[in-house]
Amino acid sequence: MPRVSKRQKLLEAAALIVHNQGIDALTLDAVAKQAEVSKGGLLYHFESKEALVKGLVQHMDNIYRENVEGSTKEDSEETGKWTRAFVNTMYKQSLENKEISAGMLAAQGINPDLLKPLQETYDHWQEQIQQDGLDDVQATILRLAVDGLWLSEIFGLGTLDQEMRKRVLETLLEQTHPKEKS
Repeated sequence: MPRVSKRQKLLEAAALIVHNQGIDALTLDAVAKQAEVSKGGLLYHFESKEALVKGLVQHMDNIYRENVEGSTKEDSEETGKWTRAFVNTMYKQSLENKEISAGMLAAQGINPDLLKPLQETYDHWQEQIQQDGLDDVQATILRLAVDGLWLSEIFGLGTLDQEMRKRVLETLLEQTHPKEKS
């Protein structure tokens, strides 16, 4: 198992605090304590709370971007490739990285400008999805549907049992394959 860097440990601690206790609980002291790092060690990596939240958003953006773009490289079918990659990634991430997603909430609460990297990534994905060979409105609806699933998991709103989640994923993915015209 690879060794986790102190920076990574701090980001995970900050995300966990926001996820479990809310943005008001996010302090540099709380993060240092949660990560079992001195406050000086934290300040070495992040000079302020805003820098920490900026790091959280960038970390989330990197994880999601790597996963979406990695999935496109594994997909040999050109039509619907970006939409499938996005649907699959966000489906997986909605459970695997719930805490990391808390960075978005922290950024919105502290300084919405910190969301810029994630907004730019989403703009790029939307362009790719619209040029994916599928009907651009249908592809966008699929993106928005899986984002809704992701947000329902993050906020615990109407979460689905495993069987229903699986069926939703299958239905979304079916729609990324063009229908044969008769």
